[in-house]
Amino acid sequence: MNGSDWYRASAPGKFVILGEHAVVYGKPAIVLAVDLRMEIAVRGSRYNTINGERIDFRRQPHLRYLTRNATGGLEFQTSSQIPVGSGLGSSAALSAALALALGEMEGRRMTEHELVEEAYEAELYAQGIGSPMDASACVHGGGVAVNLPESEGRHLWTVTRGDRTWSVSDVDVPDMTFVIGNTGIKAPTGPLVSKVKRFRDRSSFAMDIIDDIEQTTLQGSQAIARGDVEELGRLMTNDHKLLSILGVSSRELNKLVNASMPYSYGAKLTGAGGGGCMVALTDRPEKVCEAIRSRGGTPYVVKTGVPGAMMHP
Repeated sequence: MNGSDWYRASAPGKFVILGEHAVVYGKPAIVLAVDLRMEIAVRGSRYNTINGERIDFRRQPHLRYLTRNATGGLEFQTSSQIPVGSGLGSSAALSAALALALGEMEGRRMTEHELVEEAYEAELYAQGIGSPMDASACVHGGGVAVNLPESEGRHLWTVTRGDRTWSVSDVDVPDMTFVIGNTGIKAPTGPLVSKVKRFRDRSSFAMDIIDDIEQTTLQGSQAIARGDVEELGRLMTNDHKLLSILGVSSRELNKLVNASMPYSYGAKLTGAGGGGCMVALTDRPEKVCEAIRSRGGTPYVVKTGVPGAMMHP
């Protein structure tokens, strides 16, 4: 290994198309990788720097974890198309790309499963909570599902932490166009998950809604397999209504969802809710972008079916 050689890797962002919040209770969820990518380059150096600045590892916990075995300084360069703090997987993409680049730098050709374990562990180190869903999507690309019945999808790997186990499978994703609308509002995941838990603990109605989200996700998996965008869009819209009943949407998200509906097969919030992003399935992306901008959101036209983490020359 030459200390002056750059090792370059990238990984895609992602969004949850169906199943958020219900996945906390062991229900299935489907995540699609998108063509917004995080790129990172690393090489040996006298000092630890990122984009020319000295690294404060207290503010870079993902880097701190992933470089825990490094014996010398490292220089990093990053470039990202993924908006930060929006629920689109910027930290998981960083962890996946960096784990891959460091592995290559150390002469280790890591399997996808090994990369997922490393990236997920970095996410846990930095955030304390979470599932391997994001890391799996950013490493594998395309589409992945967690907790899907064995009869659907191709099993990729199982991840276990303590008493929790996630079965991750591959989902074939046809070429589809989505528009993501970012409200610009950052809403931490933890309080929203706790809000749903309180509702579920005191109400059988909330438990029924979570079961309905499960059925919507299972139907969505079949619609994706058929390439049926009309049915998938209908299920996305239904999922948004169910998530709204659980109390995790917001006025700003509803504005963007409602504005995009006339030009979409369907639309919904994506991720924890409370802010962050929504997503619309459409073949009229320009009209959806215009509608989202008119309601104060920032649109991103994204493609699915994209490759996962990869090295670059």
